Amino acid sequence: MLHDQAGHGLSGATDEALALFETALGQFHTYTGNPLETAEAAIAAAPDFAMAHLLRAHLYLSGMEAPGIVPALQSISTARRLASTERETLHTVAAEAWAGGRFEAASERFDDILLAAPRDSLALQMGHLLDFYRGDARNLRDRVLRVLPSWSANLPNHHAVLGMLGFGLEETGDYAAAESAGRRACDLNPRDAWAHHAVLHVMEMQGRVEDGIRWATTREQHWAPDNMMAVHNWWHLMLYHLEHDDHAQVLRLYDDKVRGGGSTVILDLVDASAMLWRLHLRGVEIGTARWTELAEAWSSTADDGVYAFNDVHGLIAYLGAGRTDLAARQLETLHRSAERSNFSNAAMTSQVGLPVAKALTSFMDGEYQDCIARLRGMRTIAHRFGGSHAQRDLLDLTLLEAARRADDHNLLRALTAERLHARPKSPLALRYLALSNDRVAA
Repeated sequence: MLHDQAGHGLSGATDEALALFETALGQFHTYTGNPLETAEAAIAAAPDFAMAHLLRAHLYLSGMEAPGIVPALQSISTARRLASTERETLHTVAAEAWAGGRFEAASERFDDILLAAPRDSLALQMGHLLDFYRGDARNLRDRVLRVLPSWSANLPNHHAVLGMLGFGLEETGDYAAAESAGRRACDLNPRDAWAHHAVLHVMEMQGRVEDGIRWATTREQHWAPDNMMAVHNWWHLMLYHLEHDDHAQVLRLYDDKVRGGGSTVILDLVDASAMLWRLHLRGVEIGTARWTELAEAWSSTADDGVYAFNDVHGLIAYLGAGRTDLAARQLETLHRSAERSNFSNAAMTSQVGLPVAKALTSFMDGEYQDCIARLRGMRTIAHRFGGSHAQRDLLDLTLLEAARRADDHNLLRALTAERLHARPKSPLALRYLALSNDRVAA
């Protein structure tokens, strides 16, 4: 039996297939190239290679897209027959749980793998992604900390461990340690887009606009070419330009980088919806064409109901485009998802996804008091439907603008004070402060 770089036995592997498998794993860790294509080449080279089939399943599942479930299940079925080690069996069980919508069970099985095999970087990354999708900030950090003593800088893929650690530390508020880990990961492998993005998150949370623009633009040659994280990192750069009120630059980046390729990848569509909504809240003239194009790109997902976080961002596009037909279908899907009690997404939807969707609908309909009533209690539990602090800031921004439009001066003043603590130089926050002061004085 052959072994991978970390010393794990691999059922059915050949030398050629193993080399392809390690290449695919490296691509996944940096989000470069096409790891799915490389994994399938490994399968073609060794059809009985269990972990190659499992890598294929994990890659399909990692995007949180409904069309990925069927091919993932096909690979899982094959792997179940081929697996001969306990680690491979646990990978199979974890993937099956994820494909079946049982995210907590999948998360625990990845943790079981790591307890016995702490250098299994594939189990670590899949567990880390699940922690992110589930909004579990503590485990986003602690899953990595639990395996960290088994890693060192001379081991392959150590950069990926540090990149994941950086993001987990950032989401739990340890910004100095997070930035250090992210920078060390980028030093080890400049192409590690996840590590690069962890540092961007730190600077966003600290309101370090100039540092963020400089970090993104000076390293663009590393994270942008042929990278699945490119759009998301462009989105982070756009957030910094938004803080500068440079709306023209934000729209240029949106047109050229975010939607220039017409991507239908859900993660890219989420970023597009999130940015257009932020611009809409500011009263920026977006134009109907951008909303229409985005709604059409989302339209095939309206009935999926795989992940509430995605569904809410699809709804944003439909609301912006005035597609009441698609918005109604998306709301119906959210209601249906909330009733599927044996799926993890049911709780995500019922507790957060559906209330947020109704709040955003109220905002678009001009019912600002209703939006406020629905959103105020959501902010403390919004992590339950996943995403990062930076992504969920959309809810805070919506609540602020709803308070302004509803002439709720006391709420606006309180929310502004809260925001200025983290972003004392934010032009947007300072405008809200001036407005709230003027209205209270009047």
